[in-house]
Amino acid sequence: MAKPWEGVIPAQDEEAFRAGFGEASRPMEAGERPALIVVDMTRAFVDGAYPTGWSETGFPAAKANRILLDAARDAGIPVFFTKGRPESAPPATAAEKGMWKHRASRQEVAVDLPPGDVIVDELTPIDGEVVINKGGKPSGFFGTPLASFLTYHKVDTTIITGMVTSGCVRATVLDAFQQNYFVVIPYECCADRSQLSHKVSLFDMHMKYADVVATQEVLEYLSKIKANK
Repeated sequence: MAKPWEGVIPAQDEEAFRAGFGEASRPMEAGERPALIVVDMTRAFVDGAYPTGWSETGFPAAKANRILLDAARDAGIPVFFTKGRPESAPPATAAEKGMWKHRASRQEVAVDLPPGDVIVDELTPIDGEVVINKGGKPSGFFGTPLASFLTYHKVDTTIITGMVTSGCVRATVLDAFQQNYFVVIPYECCADRSQLSHKVSLFDMHMKYADVVATQEVLEYLSKIKANK
């Protein structure tokens, strides 16, 4: 099956990675106790009406995530979501916002828009699913209890989706890799503002940290997890 970076990554770059890391066409590696981590699929990232959003890719990713989320729930695996702050929290201080290079946090949002740091309606968490409030940092693991929750569930495999591929998804993938989880990325379930950044980041993560595969392959994997319970 074609990978999303085909036609973007130069042949010499693929060869350079192949020499040290192997073939991009390897089979997916995953364990027997997966969890789904949906990164920042909030209105502010999905919907282009917000300064940080990008509807062109955000809405298709939300649709793909819904299909995956239904399968994860059906298989009975743990599901986690990430976002910025609790709805009841006061506005973030400058220190909590951190040293981001963009100015979106200081831009005016149209007054008729609902709050942006809310998971999109089609992916609304249900009882038993945990929302991780990660503050102003990109990774779902940094300064949060996510790793301890995964330990509680004896998770060995993280299925990571969301927005944006080159930012918060990549940071979460890297931290999951560093904690020795298998990492699986269903690429239709990720999105970015820049399609070049999206494709290059997927290639880079696939060659070093994770298995980037079609969502259908993850659905088949989850069906086997369900059958083996």
